[in-house]
Amino acid sequence: MHAIALCNAAELTAGMMTDVTIPPSMRWIPKGMTVEYLAKAKGTLYALAEPEARVEEAASGYAWPVQVRVRNEAGENVFRARIDMWVSPRK
Repeated sequence: MHAIALCNAAELTAGMMTDVTIPPSMRWIPKGMTVEYLAKAKGTLYALAEPEARVEEAASGYAWPVQVRVRNEAGENVFRARIDMWVSPRK
């Protein structure tokens, strides 16, 4: 698996989780990402995104960190990312 493909999977997973989690009055965009390649990624992979904190409705924007783990079929972590989602009110 190509390294940047893992980054794309992490951003997709974090974005889907964020989209269904934040209030309808808020919007999001990825602001930054830190990644760790832990092992060779091959075979079927599974990505899971979890927020580090509870999302809140707010009058101004704020960073909302999301952790993403990618595991192989054996359940071993092969990749880890922390994505800062910028959450702000819809205009």
